[in-house]
Amino acid sequence: MARPYKPGPKQFVFAVGDGNDQRVSVGDPQEAYVAFAAFFRDRESDVHTIHDEASGQSLVLMPGQGVISRTIGADEPRSEYLQVDRGNRYLPSAMLFFENGYAGLDRFGQWFSDLADLDASPETRGAARAAMITTEAAAIEETARIWADSGCVDPSDQYYVFFDSHGVDDDRAERAALLKLIEFLGIERVDAPAEGAGGEVWVRTDPRLDVEFARWS
Repeated sequence: MARPYKPGPKQFVFAVGDGNDQRVSVGDPQEAYVAFAAFFRDRESDVHTIHDEASGQSLVLMPGQGVISRTIGADEPRSEYLQVDRGNRYLPSAMLFFENGYAGLDRFGQWFSDLADLDASPETRGAARAAMITTEAAAIEETARIWADSGCVDPSDQYYVFFDSHGVDDDRAERAALLKLIEFLGIERVDAPAEGAGGEVWVRTDPRLDVEFARWS
């Protein structure tokens, strides 16, 4: 059984698989992030690993495959995988790991237990994730997570705009999940204005979302 993740002074091992690992001792997540960001930029590799030996937790960034993996448990490790749509997602994932370990990445995106699941189209992956959400509370929370990453409120205060200024080829899995979620919640989608970006999703404001979005602002 994995030991619980504990904040505070910690030791991490950074590796790229060449045997020249870097061990760091840091006092807080920001210090760990600065150290790893330098390591990540200086060491060209398709695989960068952050390992917390004390907790038995790891984060693996795989830019060459567009994948992030997180692992928990030293004796019986369990891994999950996330498809990365944008290159600027790697270092933020590391910061979340430094802040709260494996659990810190719960809301970072759509995790799958089988790497092969990532071979499905983004739309299939997004719809599959949304289909796993069966309660209104969970659907509202997931909708808020998606909005918090790239959403805004229209100046008229009548609409929520998801994927603000994003193109249609961006965030395909998240968009597919969102469309299923708003259908499940019975929230009305409206046509985006002609001058809006092709990937934007506009919906009418809803009191249930107002409350949850305020928590994520």
